[in-house]
Amino acid sequence: MALDDDKNKTVHGFFSKDPEKADKEFFGRVANPDRRGFLKRTGYATMAAMVGTSIPFSDKMPIGFVPAAFAQDDILMGKDGLTLLNDRPINAETPPEFLDDAITPTARHFVRNNGIPPEDVDPATWTLTIDGFVDAPMELTIADLRDQFEVVTMALTLECGGNGRGYFNPPAKGNQWTYGAVACSEWTGVRLKDVLEKAGVQAGAIYTAHYGADAHLSGNPDKLPISRGMPIDKAMTDNILIAFEMNGDALHPLNGAPLRLVVPGWPASTAQKWLTRIQLRDIVHDGPKMTGTAYRVPNRPVEPGEDVDKKDFVIIERMPVKSLVTFPANGAASGMETEVRGHAWSGDRTVDKLEISIDFGATWQDADMDAPVNSGAWQNWRSNVTFPIAGYYEVWARATDSEGDMQPFAIDWNPKGYLNNTMHRVGLRVS
Repeated sequence: MALDDDKNKTVHGFFSKDPEKADKEFFGRVANPDRRGFLKRTGYATMAAMVGTSIPFSDKMPIGFVPAAFAQDDILMGKDGLTLLNDRPINAETPPEFLDDAITPTARHFVRNNGIPPEDVDPATWTLTIDGFVDAPMELTIADLRDQFEVVTMALTLECGGNGRGYFNPPAKGNQWTYGAVACSEWTGVRLKDVLEKAGVQAGAIYTAHYGADAHLSGNPDKLPISRGMPIDKAMTDNILIAFEMNGDALHPLNGAPLRLVVPGWPASTAQKWLTRIQLRDIVHDGPKMTGTAYRVPNRPVEPGEDVDKKDFVIIERMPVKSLVTFPANGAASGMETEVRGHAWSGDRTVDKLEISIDFGATWQDADMDAPVNSGAWQNWRSNVTFPIAGYYEVWARATDSEGDMQPFAIDWNPKGYLNNTMHRVGLRVS
């Protein structure tokens, strides 16, 4: 299991310095005279969610005890081949070669959490509140969503705003994502637009605010781990879903079961998981991770390492043009001929051209590229390559979108390590 070097990002690192203090802060346990722990309900829910089931003898656990499952890939049950970046909260990415499918299987979809997933995720009792600047506030069950609105299935691309952060120099703080915090699964649900229209969007509403049932890492029930939103104009587009199925089945627990937003083309942080409430506001939403420097970039180019004033940051909206090589894998052996393939996407736009180079960018050849299967889906591409002689080669890929923006060889540095859309390079040993 690969873990972030920042020990505060892992359960074991968090517990290593002062186990009793960590136990109290993380799980809310209070020591009894025999040094066994009394788990408060919220602490038990946290631990049970992290191991994926109930814990019959939880009252017998010693203080400072970390369940053995936390040290295994079992923390990613139902996921296949993902790299765990940290487990407090759980974040894991997918190696590019495991993203080769046109539609990303649930087992290969990345995980980006900010808090602790809820334990009680019964779809039969789950409710969603729509309130704020609406004419008719509503409380809807998942059955209500199915019955009252058109149910649609769409392939939609989600990408973490920090995807590629691991390649910034000087380093930026946060999860050191490489390429794998992106996916394009099929989602089934109802259009957010339809629900908001039924509630009646008032003239004063300019922004949405999203709330979920996940708990803050501190265990404080009055704190939210994340609550982001988007402008009303974006919320009223046709490809934003309130989803209750993923690839024809129930949502994976780590991907927001039983209800979540899916917002393609914008940072996936806007796509609230374990969704319980959507509020319409007359101001730009100011929830956790909406203010300061979270999911924001400087409003101008800055020098690497420059200290930028918070007032000079702007909210990230659409994600930039980007592509990924999913076959062959980096470091693979190849014959003199091979197919090269992958995906390309660009925020709210389409991709017009995908080019590859095998001579370090001296020349480029066009790849064959499919149209998106629907608005918000990535585009699949492929090309056949013949190498002139044996040796080491790199396959570079670059996409150009419908507005003429092309992937760069390198991008400007920013303090939070967001929006890295540099060209993907794959090394091959050809014989």
